Amino acid sequence: MPLEKRYAGDWARKEGHPDTTVFIHPSAASLKHLANTIISSPGGWYDAGDYNKYIVNSGITMGTMMSAYEDFPGYFNNLTTNIPETGNAVPDVLNEVLYNLRWMLTMQDKEDGGVYHKCTNASFDAMVMPEAATAARYVVQKGTAATLDFAAVTAQASRVYKKFAKQFPGLADSCLVASKLAWQWAVKNPAVIYDQNEMNKKYLPPVVTGAYDDKNFKDEFFWAAAELFTTTKENIYLEQIEKRAIGEMTLPTWNNVDLPGCYTLLRLQSQLPIVAKNVIVAISKKVKDMADAMIANGGNKAFAANFGQSKKDFVWGSNAVAMNESILLLTAYLISNNKKYLLPALSNLNYVLGQNATGYCFVTGFGSNPSMHPHHRPSIADNIIAPIPGLLVGGPNPGMQDKCFYASTETETAYTDDDCSYASNEIAINWNAPLFYVVNVIEALQLQLKIK
Repeated sequence: MPLEKRYAGDWARKEGHPDTTVFIHPSAASLKHLANTIISSPGGWYDAGDYNKYIVNSGITMGTMMSAYEDFPGYFNNLTTNIPETGNAVPDVLNEVLYNLRWMLTMQDKEDGGVYHKCTNASFDAMVMPEAATAARYVVQKGTAATLDFAAVTAQASRVYKKFAKQFPGLADSCLVASKLAWQWAVKNPAVIYDQNEMNKKYLPPVVTGAYDDKNFKDEFFWAAAELFTTTKENIYLEQIEKRAIGEMTLPTWNNVDLPGCYTLLRLQSQLPIVAKNVIVAISKKVKDMADAMIANGGNKAFAANFGQSKKDFVWGSNAVAMNESILLLTAYLISNNKKYLLPALSNLNYVLGQNATGYCFVTGFGSNPSMHPHHRPSIADNIIAPIPGLLVGGPNPGMQDKCFYASTETETAYTDDDCSYASNEIAINWNAPLFYVVNVIEALQLQLKIK
């Protein structure tokens, strides 16, 4: 959508990628939808530094933002952020989430329930403003990961937007129908991998934008089942939850979504049927055990943050790891009421805001030494010196996959504030969402604890 000056200030711009003319890529063709058939897939969020829209990465992003609302609805009911929908009797966070939700709903094939993996150019756009990027757009092959992420998001959305039936008539019901249809497709197609390299051997044009490929769908089945069970209370989904609840789990990433399912089950456990009690007890113990292990050694002493105790923390998108650590710790507090988790969670926010080995505030537009040159097309092409504010960049990444110049290659300082660096300085919705959660939930808790 166009960003008007009254909302975007200096960063106002024209509309880009209306996506009312999107082609069915040959990889996604079916008897009902032949190759190069035109569909409409408007709205949604640009994924990262590029202008494409990916269901898998939207999944964890949407889940994180709606979970923030579900954890603190009272706080978000009173949070206004100067977006076009402000004042419509719906929390701004849900207005924003709805913009991407409506796009996601266009990505489902209503004939069978499967979900297209992404809406994309065949190759990345140049470093231009969105209105100048006019290459053909495609929806590509359906996949199990995309379909299950979609099922999880729409099941959660059905629950969340049910409270706003007057403002959005039929939306909650439509989301639940879409979720169940997606689940049914995934049950029939439990192992459809989106393998872009193999796809490009068979179909033209070749697609070389972000793959977001995943080969293990146990976590996606668990998350989708957790959201559907919480929303419907139907035991068919509990069976899937019980299979996974005692398995190994790690911090959330776009391709590892066990914990979002756990968070939902814990958050709304009082509303779940008694048959889920044993699962809830097991999940609660797992989350607290993970949080306890995370804070056991007192964090990284060098810059007084819980994050960074291991070199393994410093991966592509390491700042998102820090924020997802904090979400785990905040969740442990919410289910235990033990304040020992709060300061470590806060320390990771301090880390991304500048209390780190690089000395940068990794959120654009804030602090005395913020990142100024993110790998983000609008921030590069708009001829404004300052980047769009409020964006969390990836952070130190000794993998340095972009082959740019890094002044330091040490683990904690392998970061360069250069728009060439997609490996350390790109922005992404699945990094910004946990920052959004942590900032707002810490603020909500501070207000809550003051009241107490």
